[in-house]
Amino acid sequence: MSASKFKTICVFCGSSLGKKKSYQDAAIDIAKKLVMKNIDLVYEGGNIVLMGLISQTVFDGGRHVLGVIPKPLMDKEITSVTIGKLKPVANIHQRKAEMNLHSDAFIAMLVSGYGTLEELFEVITWAQLAIRNKPIGLLNIDGYYNSLLSFIDQAVEEGFIKPSAHHIIASASNAKELIEELKDYYPCHKEVTVKLN
Repeated sequence: MSASKFKTICVFCGSSLGKKKSYQDAAIDIAKKLVMKNIDLVYEGGNIVLMGLISQTVFDGGRHVLGVIPKPLMDKEITSVTIGKLKPVANIHQRKAEMNLHSDAFIAMLVSGYGTLEELFEVITWAQLAIRNKPIGLLNIDGYYNSLLSFIDQAVEEGFIKPSAHHIIASASNAKELIEELKDYYPCHKEVTVKLN
């Protein structure tokens, strides 16, 4: 898949700043790379901290921004000014469906809570079952995802994840390399015979 085929990328990111300035720098960097490559953004809808940095930078760069947020989270994660188009939905399940509908690929950076981690693993599961074969990348800033990647390695070694599904996730330590990895992404797991819709 060439870079031009990525019209929109969904970015999962933290709803807090984290303790390192490098996290904020990475959020701005990934946003600038999306703008440079004429890629629109779908994200989790909040306009605070890292989510706000990414969405504002992409929006200021002239790209389309779509935030999808469950109504119960709006008071917590949105200030008075919205960025781009905001689509309120009833719950997390609807948010995941909408983000998938409007995205060509997924990037996870600085997943900060159980909910966002669950969203990431759902798109990984979709890929494993060949329900959807959209590229999935981890932006591994300062080794943030090393433990998760080690867990996946161990799960493969212990026989709980098939070796053919081991490389569903692309990873890189910076935005430029990760987008290149996603360009070359091809599902290398074995597709299941029956696809669930």
